Amino acid sequence: MPDCTDETVLVTGANSGLGFEATKALASRGATVIMACRSLDRGRQAATDIKEKTGDTGATLNVRECDLASLESIRSFAAGVRQDYDAIDVLCNNAGVMAVPRQETADGFEMQLGVNHLGHFALTGQLLDLLVESDGESRVVTHSSGAHESGRMDFDDLHREESYGKWSAYGQSKLANLLFAYELQRRLEAAGITDTLSVACHPGWAATNLQYRGPKQEGSKARMGLMKVANTVFGQSARQGALPLLYASVGPDVQGGEYYGPDGFMNMRGAPEKQSSNAASRDEADAERLWAESEALTGVSYEFR
Repeated sequence: MPDCTDETVLVTGANSGLGFEATKALASRGATVIMACRSLDRGRQAATDIKEKTGDTGATLNVRECDLASLESIRSFAAGVRQDYDAIDVLCNNAGVMAVPRQETADGFEMQLGVNHLGHFALTGQLLDLLVESDGESRVVTHSSGAHESGRMDFDDLHREESYGKWSAYGQSKLANLLFAYELQRRLEAAGITDTLSVACHPGWAATNLQYRGPKQEGSKARMGLMKVANTVFGQSARQGALPLLYASVGPDVQGGEYYGPDGFMNMRGAPEKQSSNAASRDEADAERLWAESEALTGVSYEFR
């Protein structure tokens, strides 16, 4: 990893899993990291753990509360960041939920679409000018998943009120991540903004707490046991799973609109490399429709200047 002493990086979901590992790696290279966490207590404990593990690197860890399941929380968080920072170099849209029983956010969105896509859409829109104001190149990095390949945008029932499947809803949210990332890059280019890049990535199969949230909420011991076995057989560590996110965030020779993931067996593990995503993720008509729907649902409109 390059020296990050002069970098200000915002990481959502920074207190656990891939976000924790990315924050730890960035801190080890001296970055200022804004840790956006749903729980301040867990965020502060994570920051303490990271400082103990990385030592005195000159890094600054700024823990702030941000619940991506609440537009009000996102607005408050973004306002605080705007008050205290003139620019951001990297925004890591990392936090997420996976395959949970059907729930709704504070604003009535299906939870997986609401947190994984709409929350990050709203956050990015309210912080975009801070990225554009960065000295030199800045990046918006959106964490997707190989599950996008099974996703389908159901614009007639985005919140899956008529028929809900936890995995199909997850796939839709991860497809939405890519549609958003690529459309953001197109809009930046159309506005003549060349120093702010929109990039996407996926972790492969990383053994983190994300896989266990759904089974825990269902109270399913069978699914919990199955996930533990699958993580042991197929999964790589959270530290390894964070490598594509880190490369997309601060790696060299990254271009806007690119997608990074592990280079190993079935792209589930290994070192980060540039990869391709499916045709549905590159559908510009769907991307434009999703953008319009997202603006209407969140009340956030982007200003490209």
